[in-house]
Amino acid sequence: MPDFRAYAPAVPTDATEIQLSPEESHHLVTVNRCGRGDPVTAFDGRGAEWLTECLDPSKSAVVLRVRESRPAKPRPHEITLAQALPKGATMEDIVRQATEIGAARIVPLVSERTQVHLDGDRADKKLGKWRTTAIEAAKQCGNPWLPEITAIQPLATFLLSAKDFDLKLIASLHGGATSLKKSLGAYAAKHGHVPRKVLWLVGPEGDFSPAEMTSAITAGCVPVTLGPLVLRSATAAVYALSILSHELQTA
Repeated sequence: MPDFRAYAPAVPTDATEIQLSPEESHHLVTVNRCGRGDPVTAFDGRGAEWLTECLDPSKSAVVLRVRESRPAKPRPHEITLAQALPKGATMEDIVRQATEIGAARIVPLVSERTQVHLDGDRADKKLGKWRTTAIEAAKQCGNPWLPEITAIQPLATFLLSAKDFDLKLIASLHGGATSLKKSLGAYAAKHGHVPRKVLWLVGPEGDFSPAEMTSAITAGCVPVTLGPLVLRSATAAVYALSILSHELQTA
């Protein structure tokens, strides 16, 4: 039996039936071939899931009968990925993999060396595309939590508001940077526990400028090296998210 999953963002807590949006209905019935009576797991992206049965496999308005509600456990930690926009469709790949790994938040950034500049309608369309990509990834991997994907903003603006973190890390190619393991170890040694809210800040192709790196460090970011090799921004994002997620879950 296929493992059908559907995104339902606005379900009352006492719902006995769930009607899916036209987009979700089309994907579930036309693309995934869900039929009447098939089991479907609906989720709202905020940790709530419902075990349901497909009552009406309409291609535009699927109705699911709720059999059981199943809230997910609270997140033990939250990782925010603040990513300077890379070229091409790379950001979609980053969003997809960050969702699969379990990032809580993704902040698209514009920096001095960012080569992609999106304004107005183009920015809104990209944001919509990234959010759709996150939903698709969450359905594929079974993640009941969708990452919050914020509006595109300048690095300087983000740094001014980046205060609600236990530990702030920035990928660095410069000398004197520490490792992820040492950064987490130093925090745990000082506080007696691993950080709950972590920021991972990644630059664009060509990295952040020296002035931006100085601003980030002044804002409390710890420069982190990912080894002797120069990684692409997408690789650096996913590599560090994977390590951070593993270390925080197993600590």
